[in-house]
Amino acid sequence: MKERILEFLKRENKTSAQFAEEIHVQPSGISHIISGRNKPSLDFVIKMLEKYTFLSTEWLMFGKGSMYKEPKMGDLFSENNMVQSENITETTPAQTLKMNFESAQGKDIRQSVGENAYPDDSEAVKVVWFYSDGSFEEFYPRKH
Repeated sequence: MKERILEFLKRENKTSAQFAEEIHVQPSGISHIISGRNKPSLDFVIKMLEKYTFLSTEWLMFGKGSMYKEPKMGDLFSENNMVQSENITETTPAQTLKMNFESAQGKDIRQSVGENAYPDDSEAVKVVWFYSDGSFEEFYPRKH
């Protein structure tokens, strides 16, 4: 499990001190696990899985499957900005937004999402679409 914890820290770009603070354990405890002096306790594993809900229990405990349960967005400028788990077919938030946008074209957006979804004085100033290849497009509403 030590190797998987180290791999997780590297993949998430976290220092052991950041990690310790985030899961509320002593930095020395992390140091002892990383050095191999101590094995992670059940309490440690539970804290880690509660904090990082996207982390696969099977992977952490047994080294089986993918590190992540579901897609995890990376930064826009990394080469591999989406880490995928196996056999995921759920619609991403971006896909849902795109489908809603396409179905709402030509309609007042308030009709599509519900009359009370936005205050009467709200006005979109810019919409940004982020794509899986790291590119993006900006759209500005037409002024009437």
